[in-house]
Amino acid sequence: MSSTLLTDRIRVFLNQFRHRLWVKPLIVCLLSIMAALVAKLADGTGLAQITPEISLDSIEVLLSIMASSMLVIATFSVGSMVSAYASAATTATPRSFVLVVADDASQNALSTFVGAFIFSIVALTAVKNSYFQTAGLFILFLLTVLIFGVVIFTFVRWVDSIARLGRMGTTIEKVEIAAAKSLKRRKHAPTLCGVSVSSEASGRAVHAANVGYVQYINIAALQNWAEKHKMRVVIAALPGTFAAQNRPLAYIRADSGGLTEIDDAPVLAAFQIGDVRLFDDDPRFGLVVLSEIAGRALSPAVNDPGTAICIIGTLVRLFTLWDAPLTNTDSQTPKYNRIEVPEICPQDMCDDAFTAIARDGAGVVEVAVRLQKALGSLASSHDKNIRAAAEYHGKLALKRAQIALNVAEDFKAVQAAAHFTGPAD
Repeated sequence: MSSTLLTDRIRVFLNQFRHRLWVKPLIVCLLSIMAALVAKLADGTGLAQITPEISLDSIEVLLSIMASSMLVIATFSVGSMVSAYASAATTATPRSFVLVVADDASQNALSTFVGAFIFSIVALTAVKNSYFQTAGLFILFLLTVLIFGVVIFTFVRWVDSIARLGRMGTTIEKVEIAAAKSLKRRKHAPTLCGVSVSSEASGRAVHAANVGYVQYINIAALQNWAEKHKMRVVIAALPGTFAAQNRPLAYIRADSGGLTEIDDAPVLAAFQIGDVRLFDDDPRFGLVVLSEIAGRALSPAVNDPGTAICIIGTLVRLFTLWDAPLTNTDSQTPKYNRIEVPEICPQDMCDDAFTAIARDGAGVVEVAVRLQKALGSLASSHDKNIRAAAEYHGKLALKRAQIALNVAEDFKAVQAAAHFTGPAD
């Protein structure tokens, strides 16, 4: 269990730092300083007798060119990335910003340019102060040529990436990938490796000390605490839940005896609460963000029904992924028998995904038709809860379209595409 606890913490830790733009450049800068000075290790060895003698002027020229050009390219890359971030926030939704910032290609490019600049400055300073001898200069020359090659290759690849970064299609793709990862993780462990809730929540309620969203629950730490004190913990707030002082995060109850002397501070500490929702452990957040993108596209100021239709297709793919059967190797058996965790409700997932699209797209016939076809597809799901939710939203969307569409032929087209005829319950 301790290894599982450590692995989970490392995953959360790395995911948090992955969204920090300064982490990779800082690491590469440290590596660049080491690379610039490691050439000194070649001095005092037998390499001086077999390596050709490199002119100081040639190395200084190369390092000077690199120092002057890398600073310009790094500044240009930062400006391009900032423009892409602003574009993603304004054309899609501000909630997608964190995914655009975490783009590996842009972070790697910026890290390479800054690292090459630091390397050239440190190496040039060392060369001008006669820090290297013959072997060291030769190794430094090889490192400089190698870094030049890496910079050129990175720049060529990055130009293609930055042309797409922040564009609507790329942003939707990133949100879909993040949502799919989160859905897969939850599908394989629907109760977060705990056990299903056996009865109505009861016991002492543990309330949040801060106001915000539940971002992560350390189930392994809760299990350790419950085993130590012979307790059972019922989770009342999954990741993505808005936590306030009147909203219980969990309920605790003892196997026997009272709870008066039990310190529930470790239970509260197992809940990570922040100001915003995160994609990693909150599958519904990806659906919400996709719905927001579609809602903005359907606003009168944007008037882009094509994007909304694209989002509907993306949502169908995600629900199909959620509905796919698991193999024996995919499913994770419960490890934490003292932690009861509720599963995500498919009705809530459909509410997150389709409510805004059905409302804002009710008066757009092509969107309303595509929505009915999508919900009709989900109505054939293996999951009866998804089928019920799709039927409910199909009927509701049909009612909205009947009110919003002024042309009878448009409504007939929507009605023909609908698989549901009765009113929404």
